[in-house]
Parts: sequence; structure tokens; C-alpha cells
Amino acid sequence: MTRPIVWALGVTAAAAIWGIGLAERFQRPAAQNATIATQLGERAVPTVVRSGQSTLTLFADAQGHYSTDAVIDGKRLHMLIDTGATACAFTYEDAERAGLRVGERDFRVPIQTANGTILAALVRIPEIRIGTITVQGVNGMVMPRGRLSTSLLGMSFLKRLNEFNMNSGRLTLRG
Repeated sequence: MTRPIVWALGVTAAAAIWGIGLAERFQRPAAQNATIATQLGERAVPTVVRSGQSTLTLFADAQGHYSTDAVIDGKRLHMLIDTGATACAFTYEDAERAGLRVGERDFRVPIQTANGTILAALVRIPEIRIGTITVQGVNGMVMPRGRLSTSLLGMSFLKRLNEFNMNSGRLTLRG
């Protein structure tokens, strides 16, 4: 007698959990589209919600990462937000595109990475803009060619914001 009741409760609980997930998908259709595009191997345009003069909300991609397009010297660069990076780190190619010129002799600062120590070149970025948020005079580093796959928006930018907060798959930045 109790077996059918337990089974019915289990089915009801599973349906409720599925329904909550479905409701979240309908509440964030743009984020879902970006996730689907990522799963299909396409480069998803980061989902950004503008909710104030200098506030941006980014949604996590399928892997739980946050990314955005940053503008440096009028050039748009796709960057991964990395709270574990002390400074903004640029691929050699992105640095060239943004006008951050470095020579071979500039690669003299040892940087500890997950793959060991490498030599990076220090740079000072006059201005980084993401959406309506602008930060001037940001310290960064350029990695040698082939040593970084995606440029990173690190703590040298993030700590200059008024606030940043991560909650429920959303990263809110306030300039």
C-alpha cells in the first residue's frame, strides 16, 4: 500500500524539480541562447543586462565562466573574467590588436601559472571599457605568443570597481 504512495511522491518531486529548471530557462532566454550556441561550438555573444548608468550583469556560460567584450583603444577584445588573476593578462595577439606593443626584451617578469613559470611583459592600459563601465590606468601583462588562449580581465580591473557580486549564475559589476 505504501509503495505506490512513495512512487507517486518521487514522481511529483522529480516533476517539481524539472519545472523549476524550466521556469529558470524561460526567465533567462538570452542566457540560454548563449549556452546553446556554446554547446554547438559557436562563439556565443556574452549576455549582458544593462541596469543602470554603470552596472552590468553577465550570465555564466555552459562551463560556468563569465566573459565579456572589453574595448581598449577603440579595439574590441573578448575577455574571460578571472578573479584568480592578479592582473589583466593579454594574449600576444590581443595585445597587438589593442595597440599594447611589447618587444622581446620586455618579457622579463616571472609569472607563476598552472603550467609553471613563464616570463611576461608588464603594460599599463590607459583605459578599459566594458559596457558603460570605464576604468583608467589599469596594470596588465602580455603573455608570450602561444602561452595564453584567451585574454583575462583580472583583479587589476575588478578591484577598481565599486562592487562586483556573483550569485545564481550572474556576475554583477558596478563601476
